[in-house]
Amino acid sequence: MTRHLDDALLDDVDRRLTSADAALKAQYPGDDGRRQPIHTVYLPGDRYTATMPQEWGAAALDAAQNAGGLDAVAAMIGSTDTADTLAELVARKLTTEPIEDLRIDFEDGYGNRGDTTEDADVAAAVSRLRTALDAGTSTPFVGTRFKCFEAPTRRRGLRTLDLFIGGLMETGGLPDGLTLTLPKVTSVDQVEAMVFVAETLESEHNLPDHRIRFEVQVETPQAILGADGSAPVARMIHAGDGRVSSLHYGTYDYSASLGIAAAYQSMEHPAADHAKNVMQLAVAGTGVHLSDGSTNILPIGDADTVAHAWKLHARLVRRHLERGIYQGWDLHPAQLVTRFLATYAFYRDGFGPAATRLRNYMHKLDSTILDEPATARALAAVIDRGVTCGAVTVDEAESATDLPMSTVRDTALGRATTTTRRDQ
Repeated sequence: MTRHLDDALLDDVDRRLTSADAALKAQYPGDDGRRQPIHTVYLPGDRYTATMPQEWGAAALDAAQNAGGLDAVAAMIGSTDTADTLAELVARKLTTEPIEDLRIDFEDGYGNRGDTTEDADVAAAVSRLRTALDAGTSTPFVGTRFKCFEAPTRRRGLRTLDLFIGGLMETGGLPDGLTLTLPKVTSVDQVEAMVFVAETLESEHNLPDHRIRFEVQVETPQAILGADGSAPVARMIHAGDGRVSSLHYGTYDYSASLGIAAAYQSMEHPAADHAKNVMQLAVAGTGVHLSDGSTNILPIGDADTVAHAWKLHARLVRRHLERGIYQGWDLHPAQLVTRFLATYAFYRDGFGPAATRLRNYMHKLDSTILDEPATARALAAVIDRGVTCGAVTVDEAESATDLPMSTVRDTALGRATTTTRRDQ
């Protein structure tokens, strides 16, 4: 066979695409392997205490016990996994790590209380957080949400951020899981301003470059559709210069901005789905995480009211998991019950089929499903996420896939080059 595309031509094609190759690598680096929490809990800054996560876990277990126990709640929300197994795993989670990500809130959950009061509350929150960090009882991810960069609140928000970072540095440094939330972002300019602030704080505190990252909270229509018809939220990620860690959807501010009546504001409103679809496209391939918002229907009151709220919350959690959004918000201790039950059920429901397909693919076994490399990564990713949050044990994963967990993770990240059985 005669070649017509010689090496000189191939070299020329490489040259033509050099800039495009570099841009793709820089702008879409893919998953960096860092853990994504399954939820974020927001708590007003003045209500945070060093023991708050453990108290929320105990309150969640009490709420479940009042309803007949975790197995009864699992049955109530329609879990397909063995109730005893699910209940045991969730009980362990609520005892050992009831909150994965905590945001000490000085924005909407806190309000405007004047500089003197907010300064004092920031200092108290930092002191309590340091107590928890030193005791090893803090949450894996923790940080603050300060007021937005709109003109009326900008200076107050930056003052709180400055005091929060400075207080942590003065008492022992920044925690590994530090997470900052920039709310109500309306322009790319605000993201660029936050990058400038982060650079300045790093310089002032002699921190490594890019030590300070932040989430962008999408709560305004201006973030989804710009005046020029573009999607600013996609540009925000790249304007963040590698500092944007996540996009979070804000259910109620966004819905209200569109004029949706309060009774119909929901995580599953078509307007919410549209915004999250745009956000999901924006983060694809960038390594930036994506989080859904919250439901404000709380499981408190009489038994029927609690059951209704739990069923709704469990369904909404399952809904965003099925749509490829692996994080959401929780606002009340009793929501932790259905957060973990619904999440664990999702991962356990999908675990068996995913493990079988991954095993067949990795070990080149006969199968009725012809999976491709991209699908293998997706199969490994759902197993890895299940193990990371505690829904699936390492022993279960390794036994079902006949692979060491390290290979499963490498496959999820597209890094696996060889297949190794777990006993080798």
